[in-house]
Amino acid sequence: MKVLVTGADGFIGSHLVERLVEAGISVKALVYYNSFSSWGWLDTVDKSVMRQVEVTVGDIRDASYVDRITADCTHILHLAALIGIPYSYQAAESYVQTNVLGTLNVLEAARRHSLSHVICTSTSETYGSAQYVPMDESHPLVAQSPYAATKISADHLAMSYFRSFDLPVTIIRPFNTFGPRQSARAVIPTIITQLAAGVKNLQLGSVDPTRDFTYVSDTVQAFYLAVKDHLGIGEIINLGTGYEISIASLAQIISSVMDVEVDVSIDLERKRPSASEVERLLADNSKAKRILDWSPKYQGSEGLAEALSATVDWYLIPENRVKFKAQAYNI
Repeated sequence: MKVLVTGADGFIGSHLVERLVEAGISVKALVYYNSFSSWGWLDTVDKSVMRQVEVTVGDIRDASYVDRITADCTHILHLAALIGIPYSYQAAESYVQTNVLGTLNVLEAARRHSLSHVICTSTSETYGSAQYVPMDESHPLVAQSPYAATKISADHLAMSYFRSFDLPVTIIRPFNTFGPRQSARAVIPTIITQLAAGVKNLQLGSVDPTRDFTYVSDTVQAFYLAVKDHLGIGEIINLGTGYEISIASLAQIISSVMDVEVDVSIDLERKRPSASEVERLLADNSKAKRILDWSPKYQGSEGLAEALSATVDWYLIPENRVKFKAQAYNI
């Protein structure tokens, strides 16, 4: 088994590389080309781990490049994507190029080289606001942002390759993953980094929506279970805890963990357009339990608090926090 991980330089991707190496799996890590010779979060991974990783630097949008790096692999874990929802309002074409055409490049390369398994990463944003809860994989797909539209397109494209060409495809659909290394475009790092910088008036967008937050180690464990035993071929599988919390309540828990008192202010710049806001997400994870034998370690209010505490500890390390601009709005 040799696994190509696209988006390996990102938040979830870097944790996934660590998990695969820990399991003794051969890993090729695709990181996005840049002129700074940066491997993203892989630059922070222990050198003993990285000595076992083959890093390739390029662009998921380049079909010939993707084909070339896939040739000696047996599996692909495809995580490369543009994921910031606010930025998708400003640069929708770049989301189409990366999320849709990038996925097409992966699927075509996997088909040409007869790979054993392709796992594509979806998102709970494909569902839009919950029409019923808990939300299973049969929930309607509603694109409430350009980002969500491109991820729906990528998911349909992946399933079409399963049906048309018998390509062994699995789609894993995480709800809101969080943990160390997450960018400040996400709400939890936004809260933590502002509080760590001494902000007393926390700037957030909408605080009434609820989310189902999954700790990153639980998310990557599901990917590992799927790839190691070729599980979930032709399936779409939710990853979530089955516990929801509002953003307002989340901010209070984090401020309690950090032992600070804050007021929350609504920054209109951070709010989505009203028809684009996803008001509620709550996962039904029974399919993941049935197919992958997966259950999140961090569940319910106690599990969330424990995982938030570990996340806060990471962001409070100065050399980690220096990578974030607490006072800036990261779209």
